[in-house]
Amino acid sequence: MKGLRRLMQTTLLSSSILVATGMAGEGMATRLVRFESNGNPTYGVVEGDKVFALEGDIFGDWKKTEEAHNLEGLKILIPTEPSKVLALAGNYKDHLGDIPVPGNPEIFYKLPTTLIAHGEQIVIHPGTEEVHPELELVVVIGKKTKNVSKDNALDHVLGVTCGNDVSARDWQRGDRQWWRAKGADTFGPVGPFIATGIDYGALDIELRVNGEVRQKSDTSHMIFGVAEIVSFISQFVTLEPGDLIFTGTPGKTRGISPGDTIEVEIEGIGTLKNTVAR
Repeated sequence: MKGLRRLMQTTLLSSSILVATGMAGEGMATRLVRFESNGNPTYGVVEGDKVFALEGDIFGDWKKTEEAHNLEGLKILIPTEPSKVLALAGNYKDHLGDIPVPGNPEIFYKLPTTLIAHGEQIVIHPGTEEVHPELELVVVIGKKTKNVSKDNALDHVLGVTCGNDVSARDWQRGDRQWWRAKGADTFGPVGPFIATGIDYGALDIELRVNGEVRQKSDTSHMIFGVAEIVSFISQFVTLEPGDLIFTGTPGKTRGISPGDTIEVEIEGIGTLKNTVAR
């Protein structure tokens, strides 16, 4: 399986970027990007080292235009403007340690104001001295979703992106709620691309700090997969197009410091890169 995926990845990669080979909904690998053009947010499709602006609605019908931009140097924005951001706690056994596996997805909320784009700075806030990055696959909801079954849940998913659930561990331990430990401004880097037409449950994932590998796993190790997560949440919370769901982190994490560079790389999506400041 790994060898097949690697062969497919090698075939599709161009300049370390997957070539978008089809339109949304056709079941082929496509990468979308939200970027700034003439001061306005615009969506485009990534093809090699070029981005072609889109016409229409990424949550409905769209088509590629002839308006081309060089990917290098493009100001990439947060992939969507979500009404809500949800996240999972303890969705990999090696992250849980001795804690029992939950019977249902354990959900908590982040905030839209937590989100920052590829290239922006993670800020360590006053009062915390133990901030950890967390590598995560992030689900992008594609249509209004309420009481959807597990069998139909993926029909409501636009795609996936890279995420970093930045967490202040001292605040997690000391506060009764995680509102600032995981919801402080800049504690939710996401991007740079939305990938569609890939197998969300079989992706290599890796986090690096200053080039050192800190986390490395595969989304097949998630306790609850994307379909189960979306279905479960939709029984209680109505999901809207553009909403984001962080799906949990693998393994153990370590602290970061001002000046560090954090990279989250997920197979089929790309690499989310941010620096750290105080």
